[in-house]
Amino acid sequence: MGNIVNRVFDSSGPEGKVRGTPQQIIDKYNQLARDAQLAGDRVAVENFQQHSEHYTRMLSEAQREQDARREQQEREQEARREQQERERAERQQNQPQQQPQQRDSRGGDGDQAETTGGGGDVIDTAPDLPDSGLVETPESKPSRPRRSRKPRGDQQPQGGDTGGGSEAPEAAE
Repeated sequence: MGNIVNRVFDSSGPEGKVRGTPQQIIDKYNQLARDAQLAGDRVAVENFQQHSEHYTRMLSEAQREQDARREQQEREQEARREQQERERAERQQNQPQQQPQQRDSRGGDGDQAETTGGGGDVIDTAPDLPDSGLVETPESKPSRPRRSRKPRGDQQPQGGDTGGGSEAPEAAE
């Protein structure tokens, strides 16, 4: 029926047409009933009160339906809000779990040094640089000049005799 509360009606009563919203028509018929009572016309009073009661019932039924629709909408909105909150909580709960998995798939947390299988070269993963998600390779790092190794103390130095032959161990015979 639409919005009866604000709808304009034309009521054909005993005194002619009464036009307005249900509340306005109720007020008008109550006023006409009071006027008829002052005039001493009990039949007209009863007639106007019956018309007023009809519009009162119609208005209360329309308001009851509106209240029921409003409550239903509020329940639906609350259910949507709760669903959104659950989804948001799930996303927040799943987000921290995804980050460690990504870190593990890279082979560590980036703070440890990696060694290659070759000559024991150490590749520093530069923990002070921001994590770009890329894996560093030896080709991507600038090459550093190699330092010469110091001789061990149990080997003879190359380049001849130093003159203190007693300190160097002799070869076994």
